[in-house]
Amino acid sequence: MINTANGGALMGALTIDVEEHFHVHAFTGTIDRADWSRQESRVEANTDRILQIFSDNNALGTFFTLGCVAEKHPALIRRIVDAGHELASHGSAHYAVFDQDRAAFFDDVRRARLILEQTGGVAVKGYRAPSFSIDERSPWAYEALAEAGYTYSSSSHPINHDNYGNPDAPRHPFREPSANMLEIPITTLLWRGRRIPAGGGGFFRMFPLALTRTNMQRMRREGIPPNFYLHPWEVDPSQPRVKAAPLKSRLRHYIGLSRCESKLRRLAGGAPSGGQWTRMDEAYHGWLDDLSNSRNAGRLSA
Repeated sequence: MINTANGGALMGALTIDVEEHFHVHAFTGTIDRADWSRQESRVEANTDRILQIFSDNNALGTFFTLGCVAEKHPALIRRIVDAGHELASHGSAHYAVFDQDRAAFFDDVRRARLILEQTGGVAVKGYRAPSFSIDERSPWAYEALAEAGYTYSSSSHPINHDNYGNPDAPRHPFREPSANMLEIPITTLLWRGRRIPAGGGGFFRMFPLALTRTNMQRMRREGIPPNFYLHPWEVDPSQPRVKAAPLKSRLRHYIGLSRCESKLRRLAGGAPSGGQWTRMDEAYHGWLDDLSNSRNAGRLSA
């Protein structure tokens, strides 16, 4: 049911949230949306670097892309698709789900899907909320996503965090019952009864690569493909510094940038022969098939 690499290793999902360095939630109180057009755009060059890393290592991935990025950089979207990667949605304009009402959220995700499909020429089935912002404040989100034509979401980071997270959510893929939609959480580990972030982002930049690899192998031993994420700005140590942002936000955003590209290159290589990473729709195709066919629903329960 689940793709494996040569030798039987369980393949994980390598995912990229395609957004600008100034789109991040940590800077919302510092960089006004009205000023976005005056910021230096670096997303195309940074995403191209990641595309090259994937190509060099024969790795495929899923690119959760903002609609506003697709509108400004349509050639980038076509390069993502032409390279064989999955094109998925990150919404239109990087609004947190819990900062919108249901109608506004529906309009945002529907518009994003239409833009991406028209630009990329492929069906868009997956969605990831900015800042993993689907939680108890937005109980209608999955129903709105289903109405907008999505099949799965990867919007849950089941940890304790001051900006996002739902520590009571399942750690493994589960069927969200109100919309009959598959939710694929970011990888976490259990350590002494606590959930430890292990799926990418700042945690990947902060800790040794060996720890990330160990964590991913532990997830594979649980029978679940790892779900790894990163942003294009995380391979860009030369990006402009937002000096007016709070110290905590600056530390989180800039830590480990100088080492991230080389670490991603080594991670993408997987085993010495490569091939342990693929698109999300391939890594989790068994769960998606089960959902589509309405069979083995018990395996998808929380």
